[in-house]
Amino acid sequence: MKAGDLLRLDRAASVQFMIPITVRVIRKLDWITYDGWCWVDCYQLDDKGDATARRSLFLMPEQVTYVPPPPPRPTPAGRKPPARKPLKVG
Repeated sequence: MKAGDLLRLDRAASVQFMIPITVRVIRKLDWITYDGWCWVDCYQLDDKGDATARRSLFLMPEQVTYVPPPPPRPTPAGRKPPARKPLKVG
């Protein structure tokens, strides 16, 4: 489990996930826990894949489901980055 991983958490990962959620991992914490469990800092995602809450979760990493990353979102047509102005020397 590493930063950026997308995980689907359900009851198999922990009883707290009666309703499954999807999260994006920020980092796995080095806190002391029971064997087979860990703490993870993550962002909870909505149906669009946008972060809605930052959470620290206690779960069994062997029971999480890894989710493939979504395809990149297209950029709106006609938008260009702002032009840079040349520096004046002198």
